Amino acid sequence: MIAQDVNLRNPKMQLKIKSLTLDNPVLTASGTFGYAKEMRGVFDLSRLGGIIPKTVTLAPRAGNLPQRIVETAAGMLNSIGLDNDGIDEFLANKLPFLKQLGTKIIVSIAAKNIDECSVFAEKLEEARKNIGGIDAVEFNVSCPNVSGGVDFATDPKLCEKVVSALRRSLTLPLFVKLSPNVWNIGQVAQGAEAGGADAISAINTCFGLAVDWRRRKPKLGNGFGGLSGPAIKPIALRCVRQIYKSVKIPVIGIGGIESADDAMEFFVTGASAIQIGTANFYRPKAALEIIDALPNSLAQLGAESVSKIVGTLEM
Repeated sequence: MIAQDVNLRNPKMQLKIKSLTLDNPVLTASGTFGYAKEMRGVFDLSRLGGIIPKTVTLAPRAGNLPQRIVETAAGMLNSIGLDNDGIDEFLANKLPFLKQLGTKIIVSIAAKNIDECSVFAEKLEEARKNIGGIDAVEFNVSCPNVSGGVDFATDPKLCEKVVSALRRSLTLPLFVKLSPNVWNIGQVAQGAEAGGADAISAINTCFGLAVDWRRRKPKLGNGFGGLSGPAIKPIALRCVRQIYKSVKIPVIGIGGIESADDAMEFFVTGASAIQIGTANFYRPKAALEIIDALPNSLAQLGAESVSKIVGTLEM
């Protein structure tokens, strides 16, 4: 009985975003799950609602100087710098493996300027037709670890402009991943929605700094980095609520989620789905544990599906 329930392959647990149908609302976040090969022996990846592989850029990137990751109180600070082999390498050598995993694949991309958006759209659409395996795209406009990485996520009009540039030639469902490092994230989300986003992913990491006082140096080679993990959950919940109240498209909650209780907090706050990020490093089965526990958590509220509780927070 439990095995049937936790599989969550039933209409009551599905989430539909444009042409994308997720079998359940639990995904893994970009940058924390690699390209999934590292996790294939840990559990059955087909049980996930979806996988968002590591963000890819148009051209290969070497990333930032080491040290790139440091542990912090209740979290992790990273300055990877979008280290990747570029979109062509991803489509040729990563996507064929990913599309065999039996779950939805949402490709994460980051553009350094608006002109790159049309090139990205062309390559993704060609791959969709010729290779298959791309179910949606997550547009990362909020990486704090590269020069200009959050520019598109700080101004609503600029966000609308860059999302529109990608949307113009992209037929795939489009998520836009926003930064918490802004004054009014709800307004930026409105810009993304106006540009053609089908969902908002929130949040990316928070700007942070770790210091080695004995050396009087930053612990990260790049100085500042992005803070993730349980420490940022209250910030993420606040952002999800603000976005939920600001747009009509679904919100996908990210930030410090490691248990079913965390997931339920995001759902009632306004998220229609969630992504598991930093928890993948120290609890590799966290996403699976949440999937297993969701039916019981929903039953405690007398709800048969996540959609029945989304945004029901009273405040």
